[in-house]
Amino acid sequence: MNNSHAVFQAAHIIKNIGRGKKGARDMEREEARAVYSAMLNKEVSDLELGAILLAMRIKGESVQEIGGFMDAAEASLTLVPPVAGEFAPISIPSYNGARKLANLTPLLAMLLARAGAPVLVHGVAHDPGRVTTAEIFAAMGVQPAQSLADVQSGFAQQLPSFMPIELLAPKMAWLLSLRRILGVRSSTHTLVKILQPFADPALRLVSYTHPEYLDMLGEYFRTAAPVARGDAFLMRGTEGETVANANRGQQIDWFHQGQRTVLVQRDAPGDERAIMPDAADAATTAAWIGRALRGEVPVPAPIEQQVAQCLLVSKQLRANTGGNDGAQQG
Repeated sequence: MNNSHAVFQAAHIIKNIGRGKKGARDMEREEARAVYSAMLNKEVSDLELGAILLAMRIKGESVQEIGGFMDAAEASLTLVPPVAGEFAPISIPSYNGARKLANLTPLLAMLLARAGAPVLVHGVAHDPGRVTTAEIFAAMGVQPAQSLADVQSGFAQQLPSFMPIELLAPKMAWLLSLRRILGVRSSTHTLVKILQPFADPALRLVSYTHPEYLDMLGEYFRTAAPVARGDAFLMRGTEGETVANANRGQQIDWFHQGQRTVLVQRDAPGDERAIMPDAADAATTAAWIGRALRGEVPVPAPIEQQVAQCLLVSKQLRANTGGNDGAQQG
């Protein structure tokens, strides 16, 4: 893969991070940036790269490590150019898709874009055993963007743009692909979900699956994420997707200028079930989303609430008013 081009010597890093969950030492932010930059540029030998990925998988990422990794990741991107309009752009990661529940991430993106917000969805085009957002978009006639010009064209038409991670961040996509070799996820699977792909300050919609990531990502957005890059919403994912559960809204935390605000409280279990697609396949889900957009079936209340909060904060972020006055408590 990359042995002949290895120039970064990682033994001293592996020695510190490879001592297990209790014995390992976390990297400082600048050290983490240098390591991840070398990984992105294929400057680490195969043997050392595998050791780093597995050591981080076992140890878990610290806030400073995530900060350093993100510094390197964003430096490797060609960012989406500034976007005009009353709303700050919104980034929606989609890397999980649906297994049992219909994937309604495209509905969320369509509702936001229809209201005038520039919405970029990024993720994987296909994932065996799951129904991806890209597949549902394709069934709706929304084709993947092949360039940043295509992304801007989607914004102009008040449509969400979907860009595969292979085009948005090819170096990160390569690291993601190593899961097929190693058999486990790596830090890059976390990083793509918190990526900020816009040159403008933007609103990132971020989800987590495992409880420990609520604490780690919450601390990252509160203390280590550059405030000039915009705001973030953090919530538990719906089968890993950053869209509210149709039947039970999750808590949504808003991170703005280093402050954390609970925008939406977690719903209590209820007996009434939302109207949902009859199946989770792409064609059925796409047809149902079309009906919801035309008003033929109701949009689930938790998703309506998520849309309202996104638009409110996105508009406030663009206006640069600051503070928490613009957001309503759920």
